[in-house]
Amino acid sequence: MDRLFGINGIAGLLIAVVVLLSLVGIFGTCAVKIQQKQATNFYKIESQNSIEQNVKDASVYYKNAKE
Repeated sequence: MDRLFGINGIAGLLIAVVVLLSLVGIFGTCAVKIQQKQATNFYKIESQNSIEQNVKDASVYYKNAKE
């Protein structure tokens, strides 16, 4: 019975499950907060017709609308 509640038994399984679920909760909360913040962060495209198809630095064609 000693091994049943050891780190390789039920206790170890419960510890692993709690750690994984807490990580899922933390990352899920962070993702929701980031999504809520970025949902109102719009970009304005400048000179839409002059953008080439293969552009290495596409950030020169758009600006943050809040700035």
